[in-house]
Amino acid sequence: MSKSELVFNKVNRILEWFLILIFALLVLDVLFQVFSRYIIGTSFTWTEEFARFSLIWMTVLGAAYLNAKREHLSMDFVYEKLSPSNKRKASILIELFIFLFALVVMVVGGGNLVYTTLHLEQLSGTLRIPLGYVYAIMPFSGLLIMIFSIYHITRIYTNKISN
Repeated sequence: MSKSELVFNKVNRILEWFLILIFALLVLDVLFQVFSRYIIGTSFTWTEEFARFSLIWMTVLGAAYLNAKREHLSMDFVYEKLSPSNKRKASILIELFIFLFALVVMVVGGGNLVYTTLHLEQLSGTLRIPLGYVYAIMPFSGLLIMIFSIYHITRIYTNKISN
């Protein structure tokens, strides 16, 4: 196994455990919210905001994780009709489009969003944390997706990955 494969697997493993942690915290938060509302008779407002932010992080990081595993949603009707050589070219093209999307929308756009919200000192309504920290997951996940796309392109190009 090459060094890049070891790093790739290690990053995926860390990402996987972080997603499990976020999901576990989300479940505990929602269970606490239901318990406090129906058993104690008091609703804590911070639980809803925490659940929302956890869901944002889990969704965006989950997209990066699925991209790494090449298990993202796709419609492959036309792709399956292609010859092996054209499948290889199409796979590289798809990875390039994913790379460009992550660069423009997630890294540049997300970075701009983080900068703006931190510069304007916007705080979340209940938890009072800077919203830039919540939105920072967008450019971070975008960078991960870009790195994963480069990794996949090199693996497709060297025929180490099946189309």
